[in-house]
Amino acid sequence: MSTVYRGSKLKVLSLNSNPELAEEIATQIGVDLSKSSVRTFSDGEIQINIEESVRGCDVFVVQSTSYPINQNIMELLIMLDALKRASVNTINVIIPYYGYARQDRKARAREPITAKLIADLIQKAGASRVITLDLHAPQTQGFFNIPVDQLVGIPILSKHFIGKNLQDIVVVSPDHGSVTRARQLADQLKAPIAIVDKRGPRESHAGEMNIVGDIENKTAIIIDDIIDTATRITSATNALIEQGAKEVYACSTHPVLSGQAIEKIEQSPLIELVVTNSIALPPEKQLDKITQLTIAPLIADAIIRVYEQRSVSVLFD
Repeated sequence: MSTVYRGSKLKVLSLNSNPELAEEIATQIGVDLSKSSVRTFSDGEIQINIEESVRGCDVFVVQSTSYPINQNIMELLIMLDALKRASVNTINVIIPYYGYARQDRKARAREPITAKLIADLIQKAGASRVITLDLHAPQTQGFFNIPVDQLVGIPILSKHFIGKNLQDIVVVSPDHGSVTRARQLADQLKAPIAIVDKRGPRESHAGEMNIVGDIENKTAIIIDDIIDTATRITSATNALIEQGAKEVYACSTHPVLSGQAIEKIEQSPLIELVVTNSIALPPEKQLDKITQLTIAPLIADAIIRVYEQRSVSVLFD
């Protein structure tokens, strides 16, 4: 752990969504987490206190807007307002998982674009910059009128699989929308890709599933950005096994894992699900099948580069 930044104007603050990740990031940088407290009154109102001086500092607030999503968003907005009123120099928001990111367009008439609304709220509350990881739709960066640095998780995921020395790999996209992501992982692993061509409702086991590509007797690695209900991952796993794959792994940046996701993963023929700690997993979601990799060094590197006004673009590769 470096001590270069101890006593500097670089401050790291944590809210309640992922304090373990925030602590790990601060340790990587070589600073202590700045002291703050979050209280929730009996009627649900949130009160935040920053318990040390941050005047003139460059502050980095760590908060994934994951479940309970609306509580976490309100905590973040209230913290930003508190920092703005405390005369900080810059307010940099670290959002490893950006909630509401899937509501990024009007799919039907009279629908909101909630991802844009959240961006507006974060800016209005006082954010100077956003650092995030694998946005569901990269164009969400355009919803902000402040700098947005989108880090990528594929190098972290690929390094894990390279270390396993798997043979005859094929990287599988669970639908046509994830092909670019699958190709990026395939490039890292020097492997071909295949695509699950599903006919029927997206988040349902119902419907015909055809595999485009050669998977016969191969080790398949499915990749997605978000695993929510786990329906797509597990149904794709079953289809791959039925159509000739030797074994199936899966990986994803953001383990939302809502509803019956844990039960589906546990009962599936998946060998391993590899995710990052962009979202904290409670004990009941920590299966033997699930491997969680840390993004703390990546985010710590981004924070240092922003603080020192150096290029962050090298981290996007």
